[in-house]
Amino acid sequence: MAARFVEVADRVHVLREAVLHVNVTLVVGDGAALIVDTLSTAGQAAALADAARAVTTAPWTLVNTHHHFDHCFGNATLATDPPRPVYAHEIAAEAMREPDRLRREAYAELRDEHPALAGEVAATVLLAPTHTVHGETVLDVGGRRVVLRHPGRGHTAGDLVVHVPDADVLVAGDLVEQSGPPAFEESYPLQWPDAVAELLLTTTPATVVVPGHGEPVDAGFVRAQHAQLVELARLIRAGHAGGAPPERVAAEAPFGVRPALHAARRGYAELDGTA
Repeated sequence: MAARFVEVADRVHVLREAVLHVNVTLVVGDGAALIVDTLSTAGQAAALADAARAVTTAPWTLVNTHHHFDHCFGNATLATDPPRPVYAHEIAAEAMREPDRLRREAYAELRDEHPALAGEVAATVLLAPTHTVHGETVLDVGGRRVVLRHPGRGHTAGDLVVHVPDADVLVAGDLVEQSGPPAFEESYPLQWPDAVAELLLTTTPATVVVPGHGEPVDAGFVRAQHAQLVELARLIRAGHAGGAPPERVAAEAPFGVRPALHAARRGYAELDGTA
């Protein structure tokens, strides 16, 4: 069955990709639309375009929440013929100007569990963003105010969140995860709690939060994940101060040993000034 968008708030639709459970958000205004994240391959992006056109015929602008392959490798398919604007944080945009490195890293990540997808990703043409965001940029999407904001370092150094105030929707990218633990390989775990706290400033009890992967959640879910991130950061700081190996921190930390080990190593690097 083909993937399709589901409306989660007024003219805000979410499509969840089947393999990695990546969310794509479509915001529809009067005669214009916005697509947040573009999936992993040209084939996935072509199917995404068909799903978007089933909702609206309006031309779209694109936003990448960060530079990881599953959120931006569809840019070239969705942003050409005719050319369309692509927004990302300036650090994410810089990373996307190194397509060979990103393809190698994505292939290495996927080859064991998803070899067919790894091959497709390795052959994907990348398109870097055309517009960059430093702190905040406000877009007019067919009369709707949409805010692109960098809440600080967290999942990566260049995360963007997308706020649709009139629909009370916050697209959090991989700063919030529902279908699995957060990914810490390129993270800043000591700063991540502050980034999520900043997100919570724009939520209400009714806010729909679209995580990078998994089901949409509410502010209560985000607060609970924030508390886990705060505890993780506390354990990392205490372990580093006491000379404990990262493995000992990971054994006690939230999110499971494997993700927490990545977090502990990254946190130690932050404290050592090497991250």
